[in-house]
Amino acid sequence: MSLNDPLADLLTRIRNGLHARLDAVDVPYSRMKEKLCRVLVREGFLAGVAVEGDPPRRLLRVGLKYDRPAGPDRQPVIRGLRRVSKPGCRRYVAEDALRRVRSGTGVAILTTSQGLMTDREARRRRVGGEVICHVW
Repeated sequence: MSLNDPLADLLTRIRNGLHARLDAVDVPYSRMKEKLCRVLVREGFLAGVAVEGDPPRRLLRVGLKYDRPAGPDRQPVIRGLRRVSKPGCRRYVAEDALRRVRSGTGVAILTTSQGLMTDREARRRRVGGEVICHVW
């Protein structure tokens, strides 16, 4: 199966897993997806990420995070997840034009010349880049 936008597929699988109240979702592996998930783990939006399998068919197991460990009324930590830069329309932003996501309660994830980072890190390091997604 061919995917035109693997990062959008990752975000959709995370979103669907949260709606289904799953503990983890499996995603085909890529380094970019792994780095994106590690940024989300560092920011406290995901429980964890692990690479499983051998190189031709590796998987990324993404642990989803909720406010309570168990129960039917547990709420996901991620309230919203939106892809910003798409293959058909890339969104680049300069460091002085970075805007806060949801008045600072969310984060924008950027790919820069210094690697993947949040908008807060990009402002601190004074670099701009391509806005991958917004998470709140």
